[in-house]
Amino acid sequence: MLVLITYDVSTETLAGKKRLQRVAKKCLAYGQRVQNSVFECNIDWKQFLVLQSELMKIINTDEDSLRFYNLGNNYTEKVIHIGIKPSLDLEGELII
Repeated sequence: MLVLITYDVSTETLAGKKRLQRVAKKCLAYGQRVQNSVFECNIDWKQFLVLQSELMKIINTDEDSLRFYNLGNNYTEKVIHIGIKPSLDLEGELII
């Protein structure tokens, strides 16, 4: 299933800047960055629950926010992209 994750982390303090880096690094482990604080993650339900739990441990709920949008398995018709930085084929072959 495709999950869109967005976040807003307060960077007014050094601790906030560290949280921002940790959130981005954790999201990168599960998906691809599509905009500064937006990630697309093609994961199963178990991975989603683990990722959600890991991110909740990182953020400060008094200063930061997370949003998860579950686009499901039939997401190709739900995503429209216009402009630069085209989407990657999340189900295609990974070439390293």
